[in-house]
Parts: sequence; C-alpha cells; structure tokens
Amino acid sequence: MGYFRELPTLRYPSFLSDKNSSLDYVDAKNLFRRVKLREDLQSIITLFDKYEIPEGFRPDNVAEELYGSDGLDYVVVVCAGIVNIRDEWPLSNQDLYEYSVTKYGLSGLTDIKFYETKQVKDTSGKIILEKGKRVNQNFKIAYYDGGITYTNDLTKLGTNVSSIDNPVNAISNYEYETIRNEEKRNIFVLKRGYLQQFLDDFKEIMIYDESTQRIDDNTAQTENLNISMP
Repeated sequence: MGYFRELPTLRYPSFLSDKNSSLDYVDAKNLFRRVKLREDLQSIITLFDKYEIPEGFRPDNVAEELYGSDGLDYVVVVCAGIVNIRDEWPLSNQDLYEYSVTKYGLSGLTDIKFYETKQVKDTSGKIILEKGKRVNQNFKIAYYDGGITYTNDLTKLGTNVSSIDNPVNAISNYEYETIRNEEKRNIFVLKRGYLQQFLDDFKEIMIYDESTQRIDDNTAQTENLNISMP
C-alpha cells in the first residue's frame, strides 16, 4: 500500500553479526506512526460520498477509479475508518466461498446458523414485526386486525383466528458469512475536491517533532542501548 511509502523512518542500532561497529544503524519504516480519521470529520457529509465497493475490488482499484492513482489506496482505507484490512474489507465471492469452506467445512455451509424474523404487516400496512430480529425456531406471533386474530400458532386456530405464513427465516452458515461480507461493501470515500488537502495534512502529520532523536522531518534515531548479544 502507498500508506507505507508515506511513513517516516526510524533509525535503529544494528544487531547484525556483520556490522562494522556499535555505531551502525539500520533504517526502517516507523510502523508505530498511525493515522486515523477524526470521528467528527466522518459526520461531515460535504467531505464524503457514499460508495459501494464492487465485487472483487481492492483498495487500489477503488483509488484508481476515484482518484486516478492506485497508489492512493491508503486514502480510501483511512477515510473508510478501516483499521484491519483483512477483517474489514469485503472478500471476493470466490475468496468468501473458500473462507467459508475452511471455517465450516463443505457439508457445514448449509447448517443453520440462527433464525431471524421476516417483516410482518397488517392489512393497513403497519409493521407488526420488524425484519432481522434473531429468534428461536419455534417463535410465535399473534396480532389483532379488523376483528380477526392472526397467528402462526396453529394450535390457536378457530373462530376469528386465522393463520399467517411462518414469520421466521432460517439463516445458514454461508448465508450469514455472505450477509456480513456484503455489509462491508458500504463505505464513505473522500470527495476528490478535498484530496490534495488530505494529502498535505497527511504528510504534515508524519513530520517528526523537534527532539534529540530527530534527524530531519522524516527521520528519527532511536537510542543505542549497547545491548550485548550472548
């Protein structure tokens, strides 16, 4: 990711066996330097657009489409509030299938994960039961509408009591993983008009403050602890 190219450098004492002296140092990217978008900025809708990640797209694909450069993938990730790309970015359909088979086994894909409610409305269109509530397999509902009681409890049928379709859906393991994966597709992306400001601010944040370890804006040296190797 382009993100790592923007990270400042830390100069560490070398512990390599072929070092010339105790003053030898090794440069490495400062992975402890992390940028996270301020939470209050994500609520400013003028800065961002809603975006649905297409099937198979990686952050670099999104950056290429929106900003004309796949090297700006870190802009997409940071503005989406993503910390762990492996867990928070949607898998491709093929990768999702392979992940699910590994997790549940081929025969376990169709096993029931849980049950959830369907949406139920009365004759006037009023919602009686919201969709998506987790319930048990034998969930029962009854409501009064126009002089008639409607229920899926077949033991209660009789005068002025009518049956309704089962208000419960069974969700399999694979359906569950698919639903979770699809939810990850909806993110916020920075509008192109604010891109340069973001890049300028990002670089400024990466600059080291004045200190005894600071060599220049993008390089700092750690203490030589003179640790002797056994």
